[in-house]
Amino acid sequence: MAIAVVNPATGITEREFAAHTAAEVEERLAQAQAAFEQLKATSFAQRGDWMRAGAELLESETDSLAAMITREMGKPIAASRAEVLKCAKVMRYYADHAQEFLADEPLDDPSAVNASRAVGRYQPLGVVLAVMPWNYPLWQVMRFAAPALMAGNTGVLKHASNVPESALFLQELFERAGFPVGAFVTLLIGSGEVAAVIEDPRIRAVTLTGSEPAGRSVASTAAAQVKKAVLELGGSDPFIVMPSADLDAAVATAVTARTLNNGQSCIAAKRFIVHTEVYDRFVEAFTAAMAALTMGDPMDETVQVGPVATRSGRDELAELVDDARARGAQILTGGEVPAGEGWFYPPTVVAEVRPGMRLHLEEAFGPVATVYRVADLDEALAIANGTDFGLSSAAWTQDPEEQRRFAEELEAGAVFLNGMTISYPELPFGGIKNSGYGRELAAAGIREFCNLKTVWQA
Repeated sequence: MAIAVVNPATGITEREFAAHTAAEVEERLAQAQAAFEQLKATSFAQRGDWMRAGAELLESETDSLAAMITREMGKPIAASRAEVLKCAKVMRYYADHAQEFLADEPLDDPSAVNASRAVGRYQPLGVVLAVMPWNYPLWQVMRFAAPALMAGNTGVLKHASNVPESALFLQELFERAGFPVGAFVTLLIGSGEVAAVIEDPRIRAVTLTGSEPAGRSVASTAAAQVKKAVLELGGSDPFIVMPSADLDAAVATAVTARTLNNGQSCIAAKRFIVHTEVYDRFVEAFTAAMAALTMGDPMDETVQVGPVATRSGRDELAELVDDARARGAQILTGGEVPAGEGWFYPPTVVAEVRPGMRLHLEEAFGPVATVYRVADLDEALAIANGTDFGLSSAAWTQDPEEQRRFAEELEAGAVFLNGMTISYPELPFGGIKNSGYGRELAAAGIREFCNLKTVWQA
């Protein structure tokens, strides 16, 4: 895939970039290793000052950065602004809390281990490679970079090939904020060159957000080198609605949960599992609300749904819907590729989805929702858990026992009750099953790329 900015609203290639040569890759890896020796010796206070300076730069340049994001991957401009500000928030969060999260953990009774002192100490691993996707071109990277750098690691970014401006900006951002040159570097390389970078002895760990096949490839390469990996590989998140739910709130939230970021979010609700008592009312209102959304130029402030980021992604989405239609599913709204330029696909609701249809198990990465009618809580759980994914989930019910069972029995990295799945700096983020392993954000996220060293003193 060419390293280029191709505007998904028009299909026009606006800017192309030359891939880094082997010599340029070597130069950047050497910079990252040298910067690690500097950064690990600095104080949390110094790193925090640099991190807050970076947040200030993001806040002062929000409008231009939002335009860059929208031009590269097509999300509505308001969503792009929100992404920039969310990055600033996570930078400030780790600037404020890194020292607390990585403080020594002394054993209360060291005599139990025949010591006068016994301490668990967090120390940085070194250079960490991040392989990142295009759907949140700044946020996906920052939720790794902010904790990694605050811990004293340095970062090497291999970003998606369709967001090179975002990738280069991130390297520039950390340098402008005051971090040592090389503390965060970007490699403009193809996916075929990632394995060689992981195998480089200077790389001590790797994190990837992306597809399941990409995760398997990265994980196997890292494992062969005995290197730590954190993987977030997407999901097919359930959104369950029970009879006691506030239906108006559930419908409004469901629309946002399915179409946020043009439906291209790993934690977007994708499968809507609705109790038969409220199924007809929910589906009627949900379908009408999806059909009423405004699709168009993402630079227009009034547009709610922009294009899919890539032509191949739009085509894959259309194939999933066409396969379901051919096998007997009902298309309640949308479901047709519109005429005209750009890679648009309308908000779509698909009912009567059954096993054997690709849409039943595969992740629809775009504004396509599937709805299921269930007779009771047990059937809802069976459908919700009946995939290989397990990233997040949402359940709507006012019944305390149902809430308890959903929290306990949904197979996912997170359960949101009467709300929409969203990532917060304060909450651990990650999945189980084929959605990956490891955690980002909160205290868990900064500790992933640290050595927890035991210090024992006689």
